[in-house]
Amino acid sequence: MSSVLRPAAADQDPPAARKYRPVSSHLAIAPPVSVVIPAMNEAENLPYVFKTLPDWIHEVVLVDGNSTDDTVEVARALWSGLKVVGQRGKGKGDALRSGFDACTGDIIVMVDADGSADGNEIVSYVSALVSGADFAKGSRFANGGGTDDMTFIRKLGNRVLCAVVNRKFGARYTDLCYGYNAFWRHCLDKIDLDCTGFEIETLMNIRVVKAGLRVQEIPSQEYLRIHGTSNLRAVRDGFRVLRVILGERSNRRALRRRPRHSPLLDTGRGTVS
Repeated sequence: MSSVLRPAAADQDPPAARKYRPVSSHLAIAPPVSVVIPAMNEAENLPYVFKTLPDWIHEVVLVDGNSTDDTVEVARALWSGLKVVGQRGKGKGDALRSGFDACTGDIIVMVDADGSADGNEIVSYVSALVSGADFAKGSRFANGGGTDDMTFIRKLGNRVLCAVVNRKFGARYTDLCYGYNAFWRHCLDKIDLDCTGFEIETLMNIRVVKAGLRVQEIPSQEYLRIHGTSNLRAVRDGFRVLRVILGERSNRRALRRRPRHSPLLDTGRGTVS
């Protein structure tokens, strides 16, 4: 089994003091990984979510959005040592920000609580990060990805908004509004998240580009929500995403000029920015 560390100074301890976590037959890592799951009334879906999470994860942080069902009790029964954060505000963005603040791992992974994401894919995200990426961005439309849960209108809106972001910010994204992502915790200091709704995913994607961070897309399969209905509203939230894009474009926070030899990552599995 080979051992892989983040190439930068993620862990300064002597080699003998590092605790390696076996990730696969070819990979072991030292950086601890935190998984953040925002949830509101997802008790029926959580068993499907947790059964796919790898056992080498350092911690799982569940952000409870004032659930009226047994979300917290079910989650605690499913994962020993679960960290529960009670959400004070409203919205997915607010929940994720609360979860990020509670994380102690060097790597943070965002996973939805509706059963649409496969936790087995986390190894691909972590592999991209320890290989040099700052931000591993899930994509349903990169080669090898897919979705069972998008209507024609949502696909069209995502494609149009993605094209706008690529043109205005110099990105190369194939997917924009997807919540399965992972990143080094230090990235939070550079992207300054300040929104509360579903648009947080778009804001993150834009600001990592503006900050000059290295991004690698990870092909991901999105499955149908298992139980319940989503709080996402295509038209309403689409306009919120558009406002974020326009606001970031007019933001005086200048785009960082790309170096002549841009540190892009390309493993042949997805596009990068």
